[in-house]
Amino acid sequence: MNKLKLRLQLEQFFLEDIGDRDLTSELIFGEGQTGKVVFIAKENGIFCGEEIIRSGYTVLHSSVDIDLKVQDGEKIEKGQILAEAYGPAAILLKGERVILNLLQRMSGIATKTNEAVSILNSSHTKICDTRKTTPGLRMPEKYAVRCGGGFNHRYGLYDAVMIKDNHISFAGSIAKAVEAARSKIGHMVKIEVETETKEQVMEAVEAGADVIMFDNRKPEEIKEWISLVPETILTEASGGITLENLASYRDTGVDFISLGFLTHSVKALDISVKVTVE
Repeated sequence: MNKLKLRLQLEQFFLEDIGDRDLTSELIFGEGQTGKVVFIAKENGIFCGEEIIRSGYTVLHSSVDIDLKVQDGEKIEKGQILAEAYGPAAILLKGERVILNLLQRMSGIATKTNEAVSILNSSHTKICDTRKTTPGLRMPEKYAVRCGGGFNHRYGLYDAVMIKDNHISFAGSIAKAVEAARSKIGHMVKIEVETETKEQVMEAVEAGADVIMFDNRKPEEIKEWISLVPETILTEASGGITLENLASYRDTGVDFISLGFLTHSVKALDISVKVTVE
């Protein structure tokens, strides 16, 4: 993750939660009272968020010491201590909720991604995410996908051309849409085309697409249509793919399978915080 961007985001998150001050902690604890908070896993999973803990407390106070027990991408078990933070009690409590919320969500995404990678169990096809991320959290959520063993699709509308059904409808055809985009972009930008029929796949190949997506297609259809795509063109399957049917796409031959649920509806990993007063 970009540490500068992360710090700026954390500042905004803390401003939202703390506002002018943390009334409870500041009224109860004096400046000289110190303590320790311990982050503990309450279920098995994949850890993600070491920089959230490290940078999070640094944003609030430079004197907080962090002792990380695990690294991003590591498997963790219920009851395992993940990290400890030492410093002013008021600061530790002030940052607890924002840090914990991010830690739980990112670890949940990493865990779900790792599960998908394990279920697919393919040496060729890669699991990747989509743009279906939480507004404001795209960078940490996509980072969490990588920690879980997945790969990132485009980050936004700005870094790749992706021609979907609505673009095709407005442009008049796949060929016209690809031609219009190709005439205006640089050689470093790829063009992906979403297809729903065999005829669209053939048109996308003829138009010179760099990536062809099979949208909401069954494994049997993909196996048939992928033979029409030259090896120089990457392929992707997306839409209607769940953990329950993911394994059936293992032998389709696609290069990528993109899964929106990795980020848009994932369950947070259960992590708790315990305090010790010193």
